[in-house]
Order: sequence, then structure tokens, then C-alpha cells
Amino acid sequence: MKLLTRLSALTVLFIISACSINVSPTVKTDLENAEISINQTGKRPKNVILMIGDGMGVTQVSSGLYRNKSLHVERITNVGLSKTSSSSDLITDSAAGATAFSIGEKTYNGAIGVDKDGKPKETLLELLGNNGYATGLIATCAITHATPASFFAHQLKRSMENEIAADMVNAPVNLFIGGGKKYFENRVDSKRKPFDNRNITKELEGKGFSFIRSLDELGTTSGKVGYFIADNQPEPILKGRDDILPRSIAPSIRHLQNESDKGFFLVVEGSQIDWGGHNNDSEYIITEMIDFDKAIGKALDFAEKDGNTLIVITADHETGGYSLRSKDGNYNELDGAFTTGGHTGAMVPVFAYGPGSEVFRGIYDNHQIYHKIRQVLGR
Repeated sequence: MKLLTRLSALTVLFIISACSINVSPTVKTDLENAEISINQTGKRPKNVILMIGDGMGVTQVSSGLYRNKSLHVERITNVGLSKTSSSSDLITDSAAGATAFSIGEKTYNGAIGVDKDGKPKETLLELLGNNGYATGLIATCAITHATPASFFAHQLKRSMENEIAADMVNAPVNLFIGGGKKYFENRVDSKRKPFDNRNITKELEGKGFSFIRSLDELGTTSGKVGYFIADNQPEPILKGRDDILPRSIAPSIRHLQNESDKGFFLVVEGSQIDWGGHNNDSEYIITEMIDFDKAIGKALDFAEKDGNTLIVITADHETGGYSLRSKDGNYNELDGAFTTGGHTGAMVPVFAYGPGSEVFRGIYDNHQIYHKIRQVLGR
């Protein structure tokens, strides 16, 4: 019954207006100019955890739910839907999708931290980091990949991963965990010729970074920290990647809390849900979805005890045109099916928990998530 209720709630959001689900009347369509009421909670959050399931549509969530019997995301009651198109295309890519979250504007496909005209814009991570918040990035892809890059870098094309890595040197990032070490050391171009002589890892050490080799070291390391979990892209769960994503949540939160009394902003990406969709591989999607949900569970465990943390969980887009059809006409057996090996224009879910989470109900454009976070924070 709980499973059916949660799925029904998501379905109903497609066909009813925002006002019929008790969205505060002070939330306007144009959230850039809106004043958001947080009277239901009576306080503003101190910390924000933004969790992005790359390529995670409603069906991806459903597939994990049916396999696992339940998901931690079911603990959340404030649910909305995000419209994902970019400024250049009805169907977005991850770069434009994540940049909409990070700068509060729709931009063109491929853009990293720049607006539709290619102009660098201050990201939410930079805004908060430069105002005393501790900031962190965790991903199961290269840290230079489109989604995490969009929060700390400013490049015209997502393919410019060497340049993206160099942007980390001046970014107000306190902690990052992900793959992509090859873009920081012994850098080569697309033809595997030397790109330059820079060692970005050494430059980051000169800026106060320490590089660790295990999560255990994070508990005994202060200051800025980097942790490369792969030279290029981490392996999928199906090929041996362990539970590094959910295991990283609690120690990363503790580290960021130790770095600032003002609060923290943490971005967490379940990167490879998307890659399962591109591969039209249900098992790939399901295992990555469950891994991401375990990370959600760790974040919720903290937020429930803390009482001062807003968690926003969403996706940049849906991948694969994924559906769960009956297998050979048997309505008690599900079979994953796909309409494309690319992205789709489907709306994606938004789940929110904690102070101010009620303003994430309803249907709205993806870039408004940025404005909702800022206004709930009072910034």
C-alpha cells in the first residue's frame, strides 16, 4: 500500500495543478522575483544537500523500488516535478541540466557554468563557498564530468575536461570525491598527446589541499581534501565498484561541519544511472539506482537527527525512455524496455526534506531549483 501511494502521488502531479497540492500561495511562477514562505517550518536550513540522480526519471526510481521492495526516498513526502529542457533544445544534456541548477538560468547543451551566451556565471557553490559555507562534491563519475563540473567550473564545452580540472584551483571547494585523476596529472589531449606541463594536484596542494587514499583518512584530515577513486571513470556497481557513494556521505558531512560553523553545501551525484539508460541496460539502472538511494538514506539519517538540513533530490533529465512493461503478458513480472539510447524530454521527480522543503512541491522549470534553494536560505 505504501508503494502504491507513493507512485500514485507522482502520477497525480502530472495531472493536477500546483494549488491543489497545497503549495503556499506566496510561491510565484517567476521564482527569481518571488518571496517564499517557510512558515510551515518556522526556520531556515543551515545546511543544504543537493542530490542528483543523473538520468533518473520516475521509472528509474520505480525500478529500484520494485527490486528492493522499498526505497529510502519513500521517507520523503514533499514531491514535485521538474521540466528539464535547455535554452538550446527541448531535450537537455547533463551539462545544461546541471548548470541550470548551479547558476539559476537555462543554458545551451554542453555548457559548464556559463549562460546561454557563454558568459561565466557565479554558481551556487561559489556563492555559498565565498560566503563562509563549507562546500563539497561527490560523484561516481570523473569530478570533471558534466554534472559535478557545472558547480565549480566555467567552460564553453563539457568536453574541455583538462580546462575544467584547472578551474578547481581557484574554486571555493573544501572537499571532492570522484574519478578523473588523469585530468589533474600527466594531462593529455584527445589524441593522447601532452596537453600541458601543469600538475593540478600539486597546484591544489599549494592551495591547502590534502589528497587521501581512503575514506578512513578523511576522519583524520582537516582542511581541503581531494579523494580520487579512479584515474578515469569509476567502474559500475555491476563491475565491482563498492558502496563508496553511500559510505562517503556521513564522513563527508562530518568533515564539512568541522570546516565551517556557518553551514555546508554538499552536491552528491549518482552518476551512472544515466549510463545504464544509455546502454539500455535495466540491471545497470537498477543497481545504480539502489546505490544512489542508499546514499539518500545516509543523508536522511543525518538530516532527521540534525533538524537544520534541507535535502533536495532530483535529476538533470531522464535517459533511455525507460518503461516497465509486462514480461510476455504476465502482469506480475516486469521487463525493462527503452525507446532511445539517448535522453528524453520527460519531466523528472524532485524530492525534498527538511526546513523549507514544502516549496519544492509542484511543477516548475529546472533552473528554479536554484532560486528555491537560495530563497529558502534567505540568500
